[in-house]
Formats: sequence, C-alpha cells, structure tokens
Amino acid sequence: MNPIEIMQSQNVGDTEQIGAMLAHAFLNDSSIPPFIALYGDLGVGKTAFVRGFASVISPTAPVRSPTFALVNEYRSKVRPLFHFDMYRIDSEDDLISIGFYDYLDRNGICLVEWSEKIGYALPESYVRVTIEKISPEIPDQRRITIEQIGDNT
Repeated sequence: MNPIEIMQSQNVGDTEQIGAMLAHAFLNDSSIPPFIALYGDLGVGKTAFVRGFASVISPTAPVRSPTFALVNEYRSKVRPLFHFDMYRIDSEDDLISIGFYDYLDRNGICLVEWSEKIGYALPESYVRVTIEKISPEIPDQRRITIEQIGDNT
C-alpha cells in the first residue's frame, strides 16, 4: 500500500470498488493495519465504501449502516469484520458501554465510520479513509484519500 492514495469516485459503484480494492490490498499485505478509520460528512458514501470492503472479506454480509445498532459484526473465513458507526458516541464511557475495546482485542478487522468522534481512541496504526464531495455541480463525485497512519510492522 502506498503511503497516500487519492482516487476519484463518480458514483456509489465506484466507491464500493475502491473499498474492495483496499480489502484486496489488505489480504495481500500483512503490513496494512486491521483498523480502517472512515472520515466524511453525512451521506458521502462511508457505508458504500464498507460494503465494497466487505464484499471481499465477507461476501455474503448484508452490509447496512450501524447507526442505531452502533456496531454490526459480519462473519468471514478470513477474520471477523466489525463495522462501527460512532455518530452517536459522545464519550469514552459510550465506547466502553458498546464494548469497543473488547472488539479491538478480538483479532478482527474494524471499519469505523465517524472516526473523528473518537480520535482519542484510535490505535497507533490504522488506515485513514477520507471521503469528500468534490463539486456541487456533480453531486455523486467523490475524492477518496487513503493513507496509512503509524507503522504496523
């Protein structure tokens, strides 16, 4: 994985494909941390990105936003996949109450939407995925920046 990759998505399908590309890279490169922190405004495609990632790691998973459940767990032959939505998380006590730190100890892959809400709880090494709208004239176009933070070796 390159230190920083910037890609453009023209639609939801592209966003899912970019998520799948990261999952393939993860499977082929053990230096990529198993924690993906997703950043971006409401409706930019964070769940679509996770759906693409999960299509590789857990192909039968019915990925949906965990907004109200806070975490969805998907079984996989590779490693379990934990999909968090931190939008409603306001404190470390909230993280403890949903078992966030316990999930980190379960040797799974964590994909965390709204990671900006829990900056204090992110691991030393993770993959940061930022999804941004590019232009109001092209409402589905996105810039997706993927960068590895820290060293997972």
